Amino acid sequence: MKMSVKSIKLAQICLSGALVAFSYGGNLMAQSADSHKDHKMSMQGQMMSMGKEKDKDQSIVRKGIIDLKAIDKNKDGKVFQDQMDWNVISDKPGTCPLCKMTLEEVTLKQAKDNLKKNGFKVK
Repeated sequence: MKMSVKSIKLAQICLSGALVAFSYGGNLMAQSADSHKDHKMSMQGQMMSMGKEKDKDQSIVRKGIIDLKAIDKNKDGKVFQDQMDWNVISDKPGTCPLCKMTLEEVTLKQAKDNLKKNGFKVK
């Protein structure tokens, strides 16, 4: 089978183009894999950071028998309580980590009444 010079040149050009495309595609795949790995590591870092913040916020979500006097660290007879999630109580102003509502300042007696009325146990 005889091939013309034009056919050979055309075959060489096509082959060269295919090699360049293959090489370029391989580089893109490697970059994409590295980018994916970096993104995944970044997301893991963010999740760990969020977990720490969430744990910190969760510390004002009270469980079991709730000791209001122990929560009232500054001993002013008042605490901040969520009016929707009654067991979210802090000695400082803030927001509920569960529903994001602003905590309202209440007396210890009001907090105790709110807890009992909503089925929580108070010391």
